[in-house]
Amino acid sequence: MSTASQKTTIHVGTIGATGHGKSTLTAALTSVCHDLFGSTVVALDKANSSSDNTINIHNAEYDSATRHYVHADSPSESVVKNMTTGAIQMDAAILVCSAAAEGWVPQIREHLMRARLSGVSHNVVFLNKADLVENAEITKQRELELRDLLDECGYPRDDTPIITGSAKMALEGKDDNQMGTSAVKKLVEALDSYLPAPVSATGMPFLMAIGDVSALSGRGTVVTGRVESGAIKVQQEIEIVGLRETVKTVCTGIEMSSKQVQEARTGDSCTIMLGGIKPGSIERGQVLASPDTAKAHTRFEAVLHVLSKEEGGCHNPFYDNYRPQFYFRTIDVTGVCELPEFFGVAMPGENVKLSVTLTRPVAMKEGLRFAMRDGGLTVGAGIVTKILE
Repeated sequence: MSTASQKTTIHVGTIGATGHGKSTLTAALTSVCHDLFGSTVVALDKANSSSDNTINIHNAEYDSATRHYVHADSPSESVVKNMTTGAIQMDAAILVCSAAAEGWVPQIREHLMRARLSGVSHNVVFLNKADLVENAEITKQRELELRDLLDECGYPRDDTPIITGSAKMALEGKDDNQMGTSAVKKLVEALDSYLPAPVSATGMPFLMAIGDVSALSGRGTVVTGRVESGAIKVQQEIEIVGLRETVKTVCTGIEMSSKQVQEARTGDSCTIMLGGIKPGSIERGQVLASPDTAKAHTRFEAVLHVLSKEEGGCHNPFYDNYRPQFYFRTIDVTGVCELPEFFGVAMPGENVKLSVTLTRPVAMKEGLRFAMRDGGLTVGAGIVTKILE
């Protein structure tokens, strides 16, 4: 996509509670940016069912005056899972909260905490449905409550931009009291000015986690994902690493925004066609990598923050030989936890060192972040500190 090649690409995602207007705001952003900046609206509804868990994501792309945005919008009940599994990967989040609601709801706090644990360091807030609030003091009170919540979740209380408006009004092309198109324009300006450009990893070896696998008639096996580092070109040799034996293949084509391109770089979401690979021999959670640059492992040491109940975790401790699910990029794998002999128990709210043995080999290196889940809850967030096997 030409705009993506000329402008810095920023990956954003909407978070917030059910019914607060995330999808309406996503549609309003694409519409307003098209009218203001002439950007081509690209939208794609995606139901990804390459694994046991179905992932519903609505993707949109739009341009501001200076940047190209790739925007992921998930149903509220799927946001935490999608961030945890890496199905959506964000440089920053757009928190949508209704000014007409009775303050923030627990789901908003859960989304903010999950975003913070996923490494999302910046967000911009859109205080939606302000046109339904007759008393301006109520809107001001909602903003103060949100700033307190941002501070509690580890985000800047006073510096985080909060834009007040109505996404529905903007989508309808209205601008009563500057709550419609003007408010969405202010949101875009805040995204441009407040969100830092992502740190480039273009000079590093190519790496991309596979998010989906499918077969196209006459074109072979294709995989989708976001380039984590480096770049890939058509006819470049690569390896498929993790979960199974490492396999060599060749990139026979690259597609971005429904267009054939010759190269994909760090931060690009793309579809890659693979030569000589059958769909059944590759799966979500593996990675594509430059030859001899990535290896899969089953044992590692890590530092883990055990989430307290207040952080959205569990109120129960866990012990030696605990068997939760470990989420790396786009894969979840069962692992066995081994606590130090002198420790014995890991309490909610604590930071612990532990060793983990996975049931399947995962492509990893020191510094890789992961989430630990059990019974539908994220119970811990950690980082790999040492590869053991």
